[in-house]
Amino acid sequence: MDDGVYVGNAGKDAALDRGWLLGHFKDAGDPRQSDAVEIKWGVHPSGDKRTQWVRGEERTALLVLISGRFRVELPGRSVLLERQGDYVVWGHGVDHSWVAEEESVVLTVRWPSVPGYAVPQEERTASHP
Repeated sequence: MDDGVYVGNAGKDAALDRGWLLGHFKDAGDPRQSDAVEIKWGVHPSGDKRTQWVRGEERTALLVLISGRFRVELPGRSVLLERQGDYVVWGHGVDHSWVAEEESVVLTVRWPSVPGYAVPQEERTASHP
């Protein structure tokens, strides 16, 4: 029955789409498809990092630490998230990158949901497989 409701598990569903649970990239008709917002359940091994900075950012983002130790690099500033619930918000025009200093789980909410920011999987690195 298609009632416009989706029930899932963030850990399991995230593994199917590089962590993304909701956004413009989901299929039309899927309740998780949205041009308004993107939500990611990011599970990162220690040493995982975004090797390319996001430049020309057109979205606002909220990143919340669920577990681990996670560093967000911003122009002229490095933000360390180390206690569950620590978070950082950045807006339109703020470039960024990140590194998982320990195995980490982070929840990211970005808006609006727009194409063009995906990094090819091979450009993300981890210190161990």
